[in-house]
Amino acid sequence: MDLDLQPFELDLVEPLRTADRTIESRRGFLVRVRTEDRRGLGEATPLPGWTESYDACEDALERAADRLSVRGPDATLDELADAPAARHGLSLAIADLRARRIDVPLLRELGGGSRSRHLRVNATIGDASVSDTVEAAEHAVADGFDCLKLKVGARSLDEDAERLEAVRSAVGADVTLRADANEAWDRATAEAAFERFADASVSYVEQPLNADDLIGHAKLRGGSVDVALDETLAVANHDRVLDVDAADVIVCKPMVLGGPDRTIGLARRGRRAGVRPVVSTTIDGVVARLGALHVAGALAPIDACGLATGDRLANDLGPDPAPVEDGTMTIPRGAGTGLRLADD
Repeated sequence: MDLDLQPFELDLVEPLRTADRTIESRRGFLVRVRTEDRRGLGEATPLPGWTESYDACEDALERAADRLSVRGPDATLDELADAPAARHGLSLAIADLRARRIDVPLLRELGGGSRSRHLRVNATIGDASVSDTVEAAEHAVADGFDCLKLKVGARSLDEDAERLEAVRSAVGADVTLRADANEAWDRATAEAAFERFADASVSYVEQPLNADDLIGHAKLRGGSVDVALDETLAVANHDRVLDVDAADVIVCKPMVLGGPDRTIGLARRGRRAGVRPVVSTTIDGVVARLGALHVAGALAPIDACGLATGDRLANDLGPDPAPVEDGTMTIPRGAGTGLRLADD
């Protein structure tokens, strides 16, 4: 088995602001693996703060390219344990190749059945005034979304509570509302937020506290608003997250977790512990988005997932065979991920 790398850069429609930087494009690598009779395609798109850096990802993939034909796929993947984006690229490519070899969709190679090819996804509503938030929510519902995630934490708690209550009033009781605080609060503010957000029937709050505050998150649980952990999964031991009952929901990003196989493994361990998984992306290209879609399909039935991120890219790696329609993404019928690029 041989490995080839192709660097790429995808412009963002709007800059992505993280805790310590502003990102205007997503840089990464197409990862192709080849045997005598088959090819597989993966994507490694690192996001500093969540994964290794771009340079570290490139170094890891170049080492993997040197070793894959000698050491084999399993040993090579093991050597990428500290480079999750690089490991994701190779893991996805290998899984895609294996699925193509037996002519099945990737979700079947990942251990999934054929319960449904149609998966609900959530719309994300950014921080904005009450009126602009309501307008964006109404547009999303008109487009067929029945699950909305609102960004909170940049404003006062009173303002965020008003935004959520206004959206609930506008969209009615049948639409699921989530809130994403991105580590914005201390424990006291988070406790108050959970009480206030219950009035708007918020399903869960994502990452209310600092990523490493497992005990604080555990103490927030038990009410009508659930705790979802996202950033925590990039920095904390996953077994400890489950052992201390820190979450009701885990937001599983395959690029951050190191590939489809690791994501499936964590999601299933979570379910055994009574924790619900949802699958999301790091604003990846179409190759990784499709991989994440198949991961979600392998875990079906599953709550609405955060996969509707393709529209945040100004350009992409290829045509998207699974566009969002009426708040739903449909898994392609073809073998592997279902994607074929011009030179594959």
